[in-house]
Order: sequence, then C-alpha cells, then structure tokens
Amino acid sequence: MGRVACIDIGTVTCRLAVADVADGRVEHLHKRSTIVDLGENLTQTGRICDGARERVLACVDGYLVEARSMAAPVICCTLTSAARDASNSDELLAEFAERDLKAQVIPGNVEGNLTLLGACQDFPGHLVLVADNGGGSTELALGMLTPDGLDARAIRSVDVGCRRITERFLSAGDPPSADDLAAAHAFAAEFFDDTVRELGLREAGAERLVVTGGTVTSLVAIDAKLEPYDSSYVHLHEMTRTQVEGLERQLAQITVAERAQLPGLQPKRARVILGGAVAVSELMRATGFDRLTVSESDLLFGLALTVDGVCGQGLSPVSWEPELTSLV
Repeated sequence: MGRVACIDIGTVTCRLAVADVADGRVEHLHKRSTIVDLGENLTQTGRICDGARERVLACVDGYLVEARSMAAPVICCTLTSAARDASNSDELLAEFAERDLKAQVIPGNVEGNLTLLGACQDFPGHLVLVADNGGGSTELALGMLTPDGLDARAIRSVDVGCRRITERFLSAGDPPSADDLAAAHAFAAEFFDDTVRELGLREAGAERLVVTGGTVTSLVAIDAKLEPYDSSYVHLHEMTRTQVEGLERQLAQITVAERAQLPGLQPKRARVILGGAVAVSELMRATGFDRLTVSESDLLFGLALTVDGVCGQGLSPVSWEPELTSLV
C-alpha cells in the first residue's frame, strides 16, 4: 500500500486528499475542502485578484503541513479552469515554486480523464457518462473501467460552471430577475447542446449520468437538510431532474443571505449555488437523463490513483503524468 497526497485548486474550492492506495484501488481517503474563490471577478478582469491569490496560498501552506503530518512522502498539485483562463496564473505558479511545490495547470481533457478514472471505480464494466461540474467549467467524459484499464471514449471540457454563470448572469439582482435567470439557462443550454450533439452522447448508450462537484453534493445536502455533512449519504445518492429543478426554483426565489442560512449549504457557497443548479439542470436536459448519480470519487480520487501508479510502477493510468514534490 502506498500513501500519496494531492491538491486540486479549482475555481471555487481548494481541496486536499491523502490516500492509501493498494493494487490500483483507493483503500482509504482523507479529504479536506476549503472555499477560496480563486475565480473571484475573473470573468470581468481576466486575472486572479490579490485576495484570491492570498487565500489560495494560505490554504496550500496549511495543506502541505497537514500532508507532512500524515506521513505522505509525495504530493502533486493541479489547477484547473480558473488558472487556465487567468492571464496571470504564472504569478501564482511562481509563488508555489518558492515553496518548492511543483504545480501544474492541467487542460480540460486531462481533468476529464482524471475524473472519469475516479468515478468509474464504483461502476467497473459499465459505460457511464461522467460530468465534473465545477466553478468555471464542466468536464464531460464518456467511458468505462475494464480489466485492461480505463476506456475513455469521449472527453470534452465545456465553459459552463457555477461561478462563471453567476458572474455573467446572476449578480445584477438579489435574487436575480426572471430574465437574467432565463439568460443563464440559455447560455448553459447552448454549450451543452452543442457538445452533446458533437460527441453523440445521447446515442452512446451510457447506462447512467454520474456527476461530481460541489454543486451536486450541496444540492443533496440541502434537499436532505444534512447538518453535519454526511459523505456516506451523499456518495452514490441519486437525484431526479424534477428534484434539481425544484431546488433551483427554491434558490432563485431567495437572496444570497437567505441561501446562506439553508441547512446543508456551506454559507460561502451561497452566492454560486443557484448558478450551479442551472448548470446541472441544463446538463440533464441536454443529455436526456432524468436521474443522476452523485459521486465523491472525483478528480482527487483519479489523481491519487495516477500518482500511485507513477510512483509504484512508473505507469500512469491516463495519458498524463503528474509532477511530484517530495515531502520528506
């Protein structure tokens, strides 16, 4: 069994995983998630703002201490949509380098492959459509886990995410107007419809839609009024499109401050949760699924398996290799 650590820095959250991996399976996973809003005002400025950079650095400093305290010998660090979009991501990467941390801005197809690898662990031998719905983008990945490894049949990163939708369409009013909400739906629908058509996802024969990310886990928690959060309840929980649309209507009728008081929702996610619900609703409509499965076996899960594969056998289970930083 090998122990590995991974940091994933998304548009909204910065997450740590310390995993014990044996025979290509994650046996135990310790996860921590912090809302850092790396994508704050990114849609308007095209840059990572000073406040966001400082929040991320403080969070990563704490994660490095935690990973060392758990005796993880190596760590990898990836950044996704916000860092891909920002014109000054190199400044943040330079700050990481000063900490002797090798950080990589990964393209959307790699992000999709890693999430597919993680999510497929729960459905071996079954063709699934996996959607990683984040703050700046949604990665759609069609594939299955076979005895020979991951069979990734289609991967596409789509620029639809909860923060991107919020900043473009849902920030003028609190709560937003019906016209602004309709514009948000039209935006998400155009991107998802085009992608689904181009990749032939409706005709591909996927057995289920598996969705990862903070929006869907939060929607489950809100629906069940989970306090405290219970990952054993959320993981592999199913939600219908009717439930998602009902939660969206509820969220659209109240202010950000009122959303922050909802049982099951992290207050810092209150501003972007409606945008996320819009994205998930349009994703389900476009793909033709009336039910989705929520998964916590996400990008971090896939990262842990990939790092272990590189460390143990020198082989990556996806077409990408992480740059590793020694913690010893």
